[in-house]
Amino acid sequence: ALALKPKLLIADEPTTALDVTIQAQVLELIKELQADEGMSVLFITHDMGVVAEMADRTVVMYHGNVVEQGPTAQIFRTPQQAYTRRLLNAVPRIGSMAGEIQPQRFILGAETDPHPAPVAADRSDRRPAAETPLLSVRDLVVRFNVRSGLLRRVGGRVHAVEKVSLDLRAGETLSLVGESGCGKSTLGRTIMRLTEPQSGSVLLDGEDIARMNGALLHKRRGDIQMVFQDPFASLNPRRKIGDTIAEPLLTHRL
Repeated sequence: ALALKPKLLIADEPTTALDVTIQAQVLELIKELQADEGMSVLFITHDMGVVAEMADRTVVMYHGNVVEQGPTAQIFRTPQQAYTRRLLNAVPRIGSMAGEIQPQRFILGAETDPHPAPVAADRSDRRPAAETPLLSVRDLVVRFNVRSGLLRRVGGRVHAVEKVSLDLRAGETLSLVGESGCGKSTLGRTIMRLTEPQSGSVLLDGEDIARMNGALLHKRRGDIQMVFQDPFASLNPRRKIGDTIAEPLLTHRL
């Protein structure tokens, strides 16, 4: 896009799928090139943090209409429209729900919108985290062979997961964070035995998933499900909606 040294660069969500560290580098690069080339940038994004970092002026759109525009600092400091205020309030802030028993409700949409977006679900039935771990991972090791040459001999190994241990209790949420390639997805796939570990244990309700095979593993997998990072692996566009919905019912004989 930049090869022809354009006067105007339209950047449509250019950093959405990137790690935050890589996103910062790309944003800095765009700003440097903008200064060098003197070009204008129309930056399209839903990320309010990126807006605050990149934009001189901001235009807020809702249902195809412009509802507010002005200098970015002014928009963030004193938003005039209800929708803009709700957009800014919806940005997660660490500690904003400290002391609250349940997540607080918020509404996205203009006050005059006849079809407002639904409010956050009521979480009053959320179970407190139990003391005994539902999932217990101990010293999990996953390595991938690197083959080369005509005979495809193993010339090295990628150490994807090295002696990882963690506990997850019933009713609790545990986050795995880190840059791409750090082993997050491999760890998730290994817990389901979609990837085989070299060593370590994965206990679900006290039973070692890593030692199960055949019908027992198939049955226990019904207690663990996964939403894949690749949307085409979760929702195959070549299959009908009815087939997609029916698949788990047929696979697990529900």
